[in-house]
Amino acid sequence: MNIFFHTLGCKVNQYETQVMSEAFEQKGHKTVSDIAVADCAVINSCTVTAESDRKTRQAVRRMRRRLPKGVVILTGCMPQAFPEEGAALTEADIVTGNLSPAKLPELLKRFIEGGERIAQIFPHERDEKYSTPSICRFEERTRAYMKVQDGCDRYCTYCTIPKARGPIRSRPLGEIEAEAASLAENGYKEIVLVGINLTSYGKDFGKTICDAVSAAAKPEGIKRIRLGSLEPDHISDDTLESLKREKKFCPQFHLALQSGSDTTLKRMNRHYDTAFYRDLVKRIRERFENPSITTDIMVGFAGETEEEFNDSVAFLKEIGFARAHVFAYSKRQGTVAAALKDQVEPAEKDRRAAVMAKAAEECEEAFLKSQVGKTEAVLVERYKDGFAEGYTENYTRLSFPLPSDPTGEIVSVKVEKDMPIKFSQ
Repeated sequence: MNIFFHTLGCKVNQYETQVMSEAFEQKGHKTVSDIAVADCAVINSCTVTAESDRKTRQAVRRMRRRLPKGVVILTGCMPQAFPEEGAALTEADIVTGNLSPAKLPELLKRFIEGGERIAQIFPHERDEKYSTPSICRFEERTRAYMKVQDGCDRYCTYCTIPKARGPIRSRPLGEIEAEAASLAENGYKEIVLVGINLTSYGKDFGKTICDAVSAAAKPEGIKRIRLGSLEPDHISDDTLESLKREKKFCPQFHLALQSGSDTTLKRMNRHYDTAFYRDLVKRIRERFENPSITTDIMVGFAGETEEEFNDSVAFLKEIGFARAHVFAYSKRQGTVAAALKDQVEPAEKDRRAAVMAKAAEECEEAFLKSQVGKTEAVLVERYKDGFAEGYTENYTRLSFPLPSDPTGEIVSVKVEKDMPIKFSQ
């Protein structure tokens, strides 16, 4: 059968879609990028916000319309966190969670042979171990994501992820090194380590995220290692020093902030305050040459006053993020924050999001201007019409003229004032 994938959400979901794709191909199926030639559509869902759930429902119904006689599979975080809601989407022939992405071919076989709808969602268990299979390729030619951690124990008051993803569990170091070697053999030069709570890597068996970085960096063919989103309070001076010693580590730090107001952070049950965050950014900038600091920031959280919002905007400007993903708070069923008083009205959330986004854009422009005149190592990802395009170590995207195709190579480039430049994330 021809299998089409529609992935919502984070880099972990993208990795797990690749796991599913390779599992189907091992059973003789074919992954296709055009729904028009598909026999089966797989929706890998996200549930981080109410908007994510809406997009999941919309995708399931759209795929059913596109494949009236085909098979529609819903998997991922939405049905895992809300099994009854997932099972209620009767447009899907198969509904399952995110525990075993490699087992989808078995469910498809059962459905085809039995002809009966399948809704099979198993809950996470306290003592479960990391079980996601390895992959040997990724959709990008030069960069691959590698999932090394799953689960979360943070219990932020707004978040359903601990319910959707279960307890913290980490990938064995040997598996990380082996997959990195396989990716290197297939031509990948850069690996981005990702997880649900990445900086908790190794908490379950006495290791740290630095150990995961070292394991992924061992194969000679891997030239760069990046990290996905990081929890600030898990990053110590020892962590920074260890990362600094790893020559393949790229100094791009995505430090989840959520709010620049201490009172809001406390209501969110975040495990740091703005003083800690400010000092962490200072320590990073002291240790690494030309790092980029990026973040996620929420507006309109339950009870957020105008003063708290203004504090948050001011903090964003003070830090000077290379990029900030701005989003409005979304009430999630079953969370502590959903029951808090003084919920912010939707129109006010929209206004605050626009104000914060404008401040974030100004910070990004200032960061990009600061890159002009610097000479950076660029991993070239594509070449067309005499122009190469790729990313610096701090993930600034550059486009520059070259006489020949250097795709997959790292070249030294001086950032010029008129050079197309953008921060990518």
